[in-house]
Amino acid sequence: MNRLSSADRPDRPYDIVLFGATGFVGTLTAEYLAAHAPEGLRWAIAGRSEDKLRALRERLPGGTRIGVLKADVAEPGSLRELAEHARVVATTVGPYVTYGEELVAACAETGADYLDLSGEPEFVDLMYVRHDARARETGARLVHACGFDSVPHDLGVYFTVRQLPEGVPLSVDGYVTTDAAFSGGTFASALNQFARGRQMLAAARDRARHEPRPVGRRASAPTGAPRFAPEVGAWALPLPTIDAQIVRRSAQALERYGPDFRYREYAAVRRLPVALGGVATVGALFAAAQLPPARRWLSDRLKPGEGPGPEKRAKSWFSVRFVGEGGGRRVYTEVAGGDPGYGETAKIFAESALSLAFDDLPPTAGQVTTAVAMGDALTERLRRAGITFRVAADR
Repeated sequence: MNRLSSADRPDRPYDIVLFGATGFVGTLTAEYLAAHAPEGLRWAIAGRSEDKLRALRERLPGGTRIGVLKADVAEPGSLRELAEHARVVATTVGPYVTYGEELVAACAETGADYLDLSGEPEFVDLMYVRHDARARETGARLVHACGFDSVPHDLGVYFTVRQLPEGVPLSVDGYVTTDAAFSGGTFASALNQFARGRQMLAAARDRARHEPRPVGRRASAPTGAPRFAPEVGAWALPLPTIDAQIVRRSAQALERYGPDFRYREYAAVRRLPVALGGVATVGALFAAAQLPPARRWLSDRLKPGEGPGPEKRAKSWFSVRFVGEGGGRRVYTEVAGGDPGYGETAKIFAESALSLAFDDLPPTAGQVTTAVAMGDALTERLRRAGITFRVAADR
């Protein structure tokens, strides 16, 4: 479809507005944008507290050129005004199922491009049903999961598929290894998802009723079984994240993934006792999240706005290894980088916003994935920013 790109909205005073800039990940993103802003970037930081925003601006390089906008999720009018001022709105304010919809609605209505860090399947499905159609009418691109969830996985599979033959059935397995800590915001989102299993399933079913399926093609993301994976020399444990759903939607939208595509995602764990301990921990958190007193107690252990310090982040890293097969070929690829939850998430998030604002991208609108909206351009941006995309072996 034909659509206006965000560059065709010169009347808007800001190229990018970062909402939630004074939170933990928001501050890291603001610092990255300030340090890597291209010449002439018009951008602003936004949030509830003007005092905190101005204090943050004073700490940022070139802060005098950064705008400050006061906006609150409890005041939909302020979010509408924020969206009207921006070509691209990037928000870190979650849990998104609780605080996110009004901003999505404002962007869909005004034609502003929207990005978030949501790893919440329920929220993404609800936003598709409620706002995709309007966003297609106005030309807004609604891009969820623009951090470690789920860009390395989505673009990693996209990169892997491009190493394989065209027009044949393809399968890709992803194996995730990390050494990192997570913040209070991430922990709160995870607990919230664990407690909303029925709502999440209902939202997925509602989306399935509304979403058209590709004609003559199939894309699936089944949950794999725990197993030892000799191809990576580790125990493979299915990951209950949004990544596989995002990859499946990219495969549904892009014919390059072939007529029959399958993706599975695992955590790769070298030692069996560690693998078993991880399964037990996730199970215990899931059970505790069903009980409000236990959920509140857990929430108090690590509160939103808190996160790992600079020393821990500097030592953190991630690697996602992919094994792709099709047309008689097998390829091994890898996407790797530093601290996945915060340093690299801020980098990925900021580069995604810059890509939407300035890159020559395919014409898309509505709810789209990063691979569909920004594929090659964002991959190249992330490579230049220090994230590895490489072919490890091909046979």
